[in-house]
Amino acid sequence: MLSLNPKTLSPSPFNPRSFVIPKKPSISSPSLYVNSTTCCQPNQITERGILFYTGDTFFRHESATGRDLGVLSAALYKQSKGQLRVLDAMCGCGIRSLRYLVESKADFVLANDANESHRRVILDNLAQVERLEGEKKRWVVTHCEANRILTDCYLQRDYFDYIDLDSFGSDSSFFLRAAFSSLKLDGLVYVTSTDGYSSGGHRPFHSLSAFGAYVRPMPYANELGLRILIGGAVREASVLGYRVTPLFSYYSYHGPVFRVLLRMNRGKLPEKRDYGFICYCNRCGNSQAVSWDELGQIRCPCNNSTKDAASLVVSGPLWTGPLHSGAYIMEMLNLAEQWGWVGKAAGTGLEKLLKRMLEESDPRLPFGYIKLDEVASRAQTNTPSISTIMSSLHKEGYAASRSHIAHNAIKTDCPMAGCIRIAKKIHGC
Repeated sequence: MLSLNPKTLSPSPFNPRSFVIPKKPSISSPSLYVNSTTCCQPNQITERGILFYTGDTFFRHESATGRDLGVLSAALYKQSKGQLRVLDAMCGCGIRSLRYLVESKADFVLANDANESHRRVILDNLAQVERLEGEKKRWVVTHCEANRILTDCYLQRDYFDYIDLDSFGSDSSFFLRAAFSSLKLDGLVYVTSTDGYSSGGHRPFHSLSAFGAYVRPMPYANELGLRILIGGAVREASVLGYRVTPLFSYYSYHGPVFRVLLRMNRGKLPEKRDYGFICYCNRCGNSQAVSWDELGQIRCPCNNSTKDAASLVVSGPLWTGPLHSGAYIMEMLNLAEQWGWVGKAAGTGLEKLLKRMLEESDPRLPFGYIKLDEVASRAQTNTPSISTIMSSLHKEGYAASRSHIAHNAIKTDCPMAGCIRIAKKIHGC
C-alpha cells in the first residue's frame, strides 16, 4: 500500500530523467501539421480536424465520442484552474495526448505506453506540437507499465491535474490507487473498463476481485458496469483518505466500453445510500437500494414468504448515487456548442448524448432503467413507444427520461406495476 504525504497544489516540473527508459536509436520526427496532406506513417486518420497516424497500434474509430468527452472535460478544467497537466497512462498511438495538447490547451502531457514499439508513431503524432525545453516543455513520451509511471510520479511528488486510464477489461481497477496517489486534489481521473462479462453477472468472483463487488445478473447490466467501476474507485480512494465524485458516466456498446470521469478530494466514504447494494426482484420487476445496515433484512413488498424471497438477487457493494452531475454536463454542452461540435452542421451524435445525460441527471430518477420489452411482456401487450409511455408517465407526475445506455428503455421513479398499468391503458386493455 502506498503511504501518502501532504500534496502540494502547485505543479512541480517533470523530470524525464527520473524514468528509466530502455535505450534505443534516436528517432528523427518529421514536422507534421494539422492540415498536412503528407503521410510518413501508415493509416493516416483525421479526427476533429486533427491529422494523426495509427501505425500498428490498436485504434477504434468508435471511441471518438469518449475522446470528445475527455477533451471537453480537460478543457473545462483548464478554463477553471488556469493550468492543465495531463498523464495519459496508456496512450496507444497518442491521439488522446495530441488532442489534449491541441484542443484542451494542456500545458504539459506525459504520454506513456508500455509497448515501446509504438514509440515512432507516438513521437510522429505529438511532433505536431512543438515540444520546447526545460520548464516550458509541452510533452514527454515514456514506455513504462502504467502502475510504475503513476508510482514514480507520486514518489517525485509530481502531481497531475488530469489522468486518463484507458485500459482493457477490468485492468483500470488495478491502477486506481496509484492514480489517486499521483493526482492533485480536486483533480480528475478518466477511467475505463471493457469488462462486460462482470457487469452482466457472469463472473461474480472476478468482479469481486477487480471491483470489490459481487454482481448478479440484472436487466440493467450495462448500467451496473458503470456503477461497479465507480464503486471500485470509491473503495480505492477511501483507502487513501480521499472521496471521489462522478461528473459523468458514459457507456458505449462497442467493446463494450464503460468510461467515467471522477473528481477527487479529501473525505470519507459517501454518506446516505450512494455506496451500498442493489436488489432486484425477478417476480415483480422492482429494484431497491439496500444500505449496509439493512443487510439480512432484505424483503420485496410483493412477497413475504421465504419461498418468494428466492426471487430476489443482490449485487454490491457498488455506486448507487447519480451517474452524472447535471451542472457539469451543461458546462460540457455549452463548450461543445462554442467549439461548433453540436448544432446542425456538426451532426447530432454528441449533442444527443449530452442532452440525454442531462435528462438522466434528474435527481428524482433512481438507479437502473426499465426495458419497454420487459414492460410489454409483463403486461402481455405490444411494446409501447418510448414517447407515448413517457408522456403518460409525465402526465401522472412521474419523472422519466430516456437512457443513453439502452435505446429501448426508460429511467423513471414509477414502479414496474405502474408502468404495466400505463402500458395496458395505452393499448386499451
